[in-house]
Amino acid sequence: MNMILFMMVSSLTLSVILTALNFWLAQTNPDSEKLSPYECGFDPLGSARLPFSIRFFLVAILFLLFDLEIALLLPLPWAIQLQTPTLTLTWASILILLLTLGLVYEWSQGGLEWAE
Repeated sequence: MNMILFMMVSSLTLSVILTALNFWLAQTNPDSEKLSPYECGFDPLGSARLPFSIRFFLVAILFLLFDLEIALLLPLPWAIQLQTPTLTLTWASILILLLTLGLVYEWSQGGLEWAE
């Protein structure tokens, strides 16, 4: 019990010390060099804070969605060996159907066309 108490107190003390050091040593007034974008030692060619295209984010979200689908469907060969393989295949079919309908809807709305 003493060892656990000692570890808790020491971790709390270390956290407080590191937090205090962070506030004490932190640079509060960044200069223009720190605020400028880094481009391998060259002078910046343009603004580094240009907004991304919303289409880029849409494609990234769609990629994550279908990547998640693959992760959900990977255990299917082992799930078929359960007591109710019909129920497992039904849920997998529903998942694939929903994702296919979502893809068809996205395609019909023009969300997958990169050119504007």
